[in-house]
Amino acid sequence: MDSNAPVETGESYEVTIEDIAREGDGIARVNGFVIFVPGTQVGDEVTVKVTKVMRKFAFGEVV
Repeated sequence: MDSNAPVETGESYEVTIEDIAREGDGIARVNGFVIFVPGTQVGDEVTVKVTKVMRKFAFGEVV
């Protein structure tokens, strides 16, 4: 895992979906770090569990 990421795989975070990616996934941010969350819409306030952390972004799922 990249130590610069403010999120960790397996951890849950309260986020607001701010944008939609080209692929249709919702985009949330934790301390500016992007998390892609499938099945969400802009304005959704959700708890996401991080499933994978990459260098510049992460993937999560709604819990």
